[in-house]
Amino acid sequence: MENDTRTPQYSTGDKTSFAYVSARDRWPVILTGAIDDVHRAVSEAEGEEKRAEGKKIIEQLATLKYELQHDRKLSPLPDDGGRDIPGYNQELTQLSTPSWFNLPWLYSECYLYRRMATSFSLSKHWKYYDVFSRQKMSTFKSSRPAVLELASRYHELITQMSHKAEKPEQDIEEAEKMLFMEMCEICLWGNATDLSLLTTLTYEDIQKLQGSEARKASEKNIIINDLGAAYELLKKAKKEGKKERRVDIVLDNAGFELYVDLILAGFLLSAGLATSVVLHPKSIPWFVSDVVPGDFAALLNALANPQPFYTTSSDDDKNAGKTPAPLSQKEVDELFFLFQDWSKFHAEGQLILRPNRFWTEGGSYWRLPTSDPTLYEDLKESELVIFKGDLNYRKLTADAMWDPTTPFTQAIGPMGPGSGVNVLALRTCKADVVVGLKAGEDEKLRAMEGGGGDSGARKWAWSGKWAVVSFSGGS
Repeated sequence: MENDTRTPQYSTGDKTSFAYVSARDRWPVILTGAIDDVHRAVSEAEGEEKRAEGKKIIEQLATLKYELQHDRKLSPLPDDGGRDIPGYNQELTQLSTPSWFNLPWLYSECYLYRRMATSFSLSKHWKYYDVFSRQKMSTFKSSRPAVLELASRYHELITQMSHKAEKPEQDIEEAEKMLFMEMCEICLWGNATDLSLLTTLTYEDIQKLQGSEARKASEKNIIINDLGAAYELLKKAKKEGKKERRVDIVLDNAGFELYVDLILAGFLLSAGLATSVVLHPKSIPWFVSDVVPGDFAALLNALANPQPFYTTSSDDDKNAGKTPAPLSQKEVDELFFLFQDWSKFHAEGQLILRPNRFWTEGGSYWRLPTSDPTLYEDLKESELVIFKGDLNYRKLTADAMWDPTTPFTQAIGPMGPGSGVNVLALRTCKADVVVGLKAGEDEKLRAMEGGGGDSGARKWAWSGKWAVVSFSGGS
């Protein structure tokens, strides 16, 4: 905590902030969904002891929801053996045991999910239950058209890359850079991806790439775009002949977003822009849809045997009287190709899953050098560390009330220049904090319809319509 910025953080007590809206409106809904999920799981459970434990967890989640909605004081987290519990409770004491609508948003939101996790981790039969798993896989299933489209294009790309030695070097480099940009933009937009952004993924005729116009249109909503600097960093390391060239991805959401993260990882490895990719999931169910190790296994299992995954009727299908159409043999083959490709990388140690409890601590990444020096030193070994999503951006910038023109390199504090860590943040804006803008840009965005105007709220940054891609060199 001694590393924290002195710039005030966004607070649930500020009624003009998304912190207040989030605590008041979003969190009770999330808790209700969790309670409903456990109710369903209890009804399906075998054994009286397990059902009794499940009912106790439901009571604990309902108590948490009541305390939140009635602005009660936060209570110390029960000790479930996690190394992060003392830190959470120490910080709670330092905050003078605040109530829900009067404390830093970042800490309170992390506390919410960490407290939910203790209800399960302290049980016998529900210790490893992911209360959000059902929702995550349902969302991935509903992304079927996008999944199939990308599988087809990825298969085409990898096939062509195996023949790239036949192409002129200049054409290869030009295509490689554009593909890197587009892959990263797909990862940036996640489920909001317009698949027309992705080109035909060919090394042929670069000037006529199908997705170029759509990509340019989308780029207008990327108000900071440092992808070029990140690409040049990877290209330079490759040209210099560095034997080990690692890229790390600090993951965000499971389902389709994890799928496109793996598409990016597979591309980086196949193109030789990286020799290994390390994926950093969360260790516990987190912020509803964040990736835990089990999500990686579930996604690969779905790709390994996609026909039953995509043709088994969901509850929504049954209620609507719909039966999902079977996949064609070509679609099955292309999904299985992904499974084989990614499994091969995983088996050969080029695609690595590395969870760490640091990612679910209650503070910002300003604390990394002192909170987890081993992880900090490890990230220095990476050519590029890609931080995905809004929460990672909030943690990088300490979720602080920076002037929006503050340079990104300054706002990430100890993770900035001199840290030895090359940082790339891919973030669609879903919270108040934003840095690195040109003078007057925040005012211009606020003046747009729904942007917040003179209300004091930076509403344009809440919708996910706008994005920032920010780079910081660690040297």
